[in-house]
Amino acid sequence: MIPWVQLDSAKTPDGAQELRLKRRGSEFSIMLGTNELMNSRLSGSEEALAKLSCQKIASHRQPRILIGGLGMGFTLRAALAELGGDAQIVVAALVPAVVAWARGPMAEVFGGCLDDPRVTIEEADVGQLIRSQASGYDAILLDVDNGPEGIVHKSNDALYSLQGLAAARSALKPGGVLAVWSQGSDSGFTRRLKQAGFTVEEVNTRANGKRGARHVIWIATNGSRP
Repeated sequence: MIPWVQLDSAKTPDGAQELRLKRRGSEFSIMLGTNELMNSRLSGSEEALAKLSCQKIASHRQPRILIGGLGMGFTLRAALAELGGDAQIVVAALVPAVVAWARGPMAEVFGGCLDDPRVTIEEADVGQLIRSQASGYDAILLDVDNGPEGIVHKSNDALYSLQGLAAARSALKPGGVLAVWSQGSDSGFTRRLKQAGFTVEEVNTRANGKRGARHVIWIATNGSRP
């Protein structure tokens, strides 16, 4: 069996944990401690995050999308495939090393999507970008943790709080969508989404087509367009 080789590592913003990029043959893995955050062979649910969101805003002209979390680019590539040439996609990447990995050792995985003219990469906290906009986005897609809890960056907890969800709703245009990826269900988070004024769908999906681990995507809609 081909062994895993560590290519690089980077501290999380609080300095308390370490992200590690590993490779085995053509397969890549990003680890946080002993937890695998993502694997280049398993992209189904991250792609579903983009597809489900883009379907909800298919009638929006010149849509503007915010993606929280670059990862291995699965969500970004799927969004680009779904959206037309008039779309704008802002990707918030909190750890600069992840962007360097995307342009360096994982360039083949990303397939040039970072150079698409519709894409802007912001090395910034997605929460700050959300709070800086009022009715600025047609969709906000969050895949920055393994669920509605800040494991990569503890301050991400604020994204999933009632106050954070209210900020996300304010940052969306009427009829906009907040979509959140999770490795599992969380009834408390579903409740908070509804308390924040969203209409909520909880979608079950798989890590790899009809196989692999079961994941959950919340599709929370901000009312309807006038």
